[in-house]
Parts: sequence; structure tokens; C-alpha cells
Amino acid sequence: MMKNQQIQGNKKKPQRTCIACRNMRDKQELCRIVRTPAGEVVLDHSGRMAGRGAYLCRSAACLQKALKSRALERALKQPLSDELKTKLQEELNQ
Repeated sequence: MMKNQQIQGNKKKPQRTCIACRNMRDKQELCRIVRTPAGEVVLDHSGRMAGRGAYLCRSAACLQKALKSRALERALKQPLSDELKTKLQEELNQ
């Protein structure tokens, strides 16, 4: 019984890598952008939405770098329209 309590108390937090700056951070510190099975690209606030996801730092600089280098398009395996890029920038800045 004592070992189970110790194991649960030392549980590691999931780590993810930002696709722009390549820094490893806790999953909760990053925002997730998802391509849903329907093909729509959205910002996933819950971190549990179904689909192909990519993680970014919550900074405008990382988003700009990911868009400029097309890292976001490669990670989602889908080209992004200019409208969608603008929408993501607005949502991330909120």
C-alpha cells in the first residue's frame, strides 16, 4: 500500500515538443492545434480532441516561426489557407 502512494505522488507529467522552437515542455504549457478527421484545423483547448495534433508554445513568435517554415503544415499534413493562419494568430493572442 505504501509503495502505491509513493508511485502516484511521483507521477511524471507528459512532455511534448514545440514544432517551432523544438523545446520540450510540459504538455499543459503548450497549445495543441488539431486537424480533425473531417479535415478542419482548430485550436484544441482541452488537449483531447480527436485528430492529428501539433504542439506550439503559447507565444506569437513560435506561431510565426512555425508558419514561416511551414512546420505546422508538415506536422498536420495539410496546407493552411491565409484565412486559417490569421484565425490561428487571433486565437493564440487571446
